Amino acid sequence: MKVFINKIIPSKGLELLEEAGIAYTMWKEKPVLDREQAIYFCKGHDAFISAGQSGLNADFFAQCSHLKVVALHSVGFDGVDIAAATKQGIPIGNTPNVLNRATAETALLLMLTVARKALYLHKKIQKGEWGVAQPTEDLGFDMVGKTLGVVGLGRIGAELARMCKQSWNMEILYHNRSRNEQAERDLGARKVSMEELLSQSDVVSVHTALTSETKGMFGKKEFELMKPTGIFINTSRGGVHDEQALIQALEKGEIWGAGLDVTNPEPMQPGNPLLEMENAVVFPHIGSSTVETRAEMARCAAENIIAGLKGERLPYPVNPEVYDR
Repeated sequence: MKVFINKIIPSKGLELLEEAGIAYTMWKEKPVLDREQAIYFCKGHDAFISAGQSGLNADFFAQCSHLKVVALHSVGFDGVDIAAATKQGIPIGNTPNVLNRATAETALLLMLTVARKALYLHKKIQKGEWGVAQPTEDLGFDMVGKTLGVVGLGRIGAELARMCKQSWNMEILYHNRSRNEQAERDLGARKVSMEELLSQSDVVSVHTALTSETKGMFGKKEFELMKPTGIFINTSRGGVHDEQALIQALEKGEIWGAGLDVTNPEPMQPGNPLLEMENAVVFPHIGSSTVETRAEMARCAAENIIAGLKGERLPYPVNPEVYDR
């Protein structure tokens, strides 16, 4: 049994494959593989570990219908045609729960960087503009006692809420399809309408999956409902917010600032106006970028591969319905 890996993954995953007697081919070169190249390699292997491979659509799974398992080196799977994989009988695995804290910390980092204008002030030093400042210049906001609004209070959103509650006693509002009773009990979180969350929150942080329902859910109307001192944070998927509407909201002063770890498209072009704004911070999708988190992701991916090649149920399946076929 052989598995193809389209990027370099941490050794923890490779060691598990070796211990299980599974051979692997790992693409170590740049540039990254396009869809046709990935198909070529997959055709010579029994399984596939995909670290952000593009083009995993119905045609990909039709051409690679022999694959016994595809393990995603990620939690998100919005770029994968899950229905097509299921139709071909291919189980898809992901890496849930291992990056909850790392992603929540990224949201927190964005929040503080925007609130204190830290990146903007760093750029002023680079430009030789660190001079004598007036007491009213370049001021940010404290977080103590402010209100955090979480859209999608799942594991990552709840972790961020816990950090903000414990560190700054922030009030927690959230908008979900269902109640998070544990967060209500432990953090005093209140489930509110989207309109109330937007109008009452000092920081709005998005932690929802990208679906047909959430695509573009933050647009002109939503930004207009936010406080003029409000901060918008998105560490979920770039498609959740309308970038042009966000730019206009920042330019007009409808909101005070924005912090993004995700953009649409990715990567963001270097000429994007958000990169030059005083009140905007953009990270290159670093939500899972810690040594510990990436190692755990590799472990999950390897465990999915090992189970799939043994004909066993994946420990972290995205499409468990494939076993009902």
